[in-house]
Amino acid sequence: MERRTFLRHMGALGAAAGLPAHAAAKAYDPAARYDLKVAEVPFRKNAAHRQLMARVYQPQGEGPFPMVLDLHGGAWTRKDRSAEEPMDRAIAASGVVVVAIDMTLSGEAPYPASVQDANYGVRWMKSKAAEWKGDARSVGIYGSSTGGHIGLLVAMRPRDARYNANPLEGAPSLDAGIAYLAARSPISDPYARWQQAEKMKRDTLIKASKAYFVPWESIREANPQEILERKEKIALPPLLIMQGELDDNVLPAVQKKFAETWRKAGGDCRYELFVQSEHEWTGKPGPQTHRAYEMVKAFIARNLNKT
Repeated sequence: MERRTFLRHMGALGAAAGLPAHAAAKAYDPAARYDLKVAEVPFRKNAAHRQLMARVYQPQGEGPFPMVLDLHGGAWTRKDRSAEEPMDRAIAASGVVVVAIDMTLSGEAPYPASVQDANYGVRWMKSKAAEWKGDARSVGIYGSSTGGHIGLLVAMRPRDARYNANPLEGAPSLDAGIAYLAARSPISDPYARWQQAEKMKRDTLIKASKAYFVPWESIREANPQEILERKEKIALPPLLIMQGELDDNVLPAVQKKFAETWRKAGGDCRYELFVQSEHEWTGKPGPQTHRAYEMVKAFIARNLNKT
């Protein structure tokens, strides 16, 4: 039943995006290799009047290709579309249109501004699918750290009126539903992460949480773990969580609990622990970083090549 519902949603999405019925992406091969065209394009202007940009990694081939929206980390306070470039290139080179976007930082506006950017980003990607030789029905998210937190909120609440607050000109009927979410060290329980920062006396992370969750009570409302525990009516797309064994920013026990709660709610969640790896282990080359690249590509294939 869930699979039939998903396929009906994807078909409706294609129609809304103006795609012909035959335009679905061909079977995705994670071992494929493509040359890339990388372009910087304007994304949207935020309420602080900053021009947010997007970096588009486009495989050079006939397509249509699957599509991934990359949401950067940075404790909601810093970083931009360039933060996950090695991962973005690795995914894109296998035949995926990857779009990494800037998001509103907490110094410009607190929650839910960055979630609104990400929600808009999903819809914007779908509207650009034909232009980029992508398949709007295959859009997924890759999110890192706080980008994973934002990705979880978009995935769980794709039609939330607050998150949909920024209208997409020319395509008002598109929604932010996604096919899957892959996350590296996601902040799946921001309250538990804040408690850990307090315990470790990490003033930067403590201040980052206080700057983003305004009023402070929103750290509960925008908490994926607590959303599941409250049994809210939400979407549960397939989820991959990649967690570092040595991460003392987001504790593995907290992440494992979230994965178990996701499954208990009826969702498909793959939880993978990376030995001898800290919070941002994919930021430097090595066997575990390569393993993460391959795992994300295999996860995309698993969810897009179903029959």
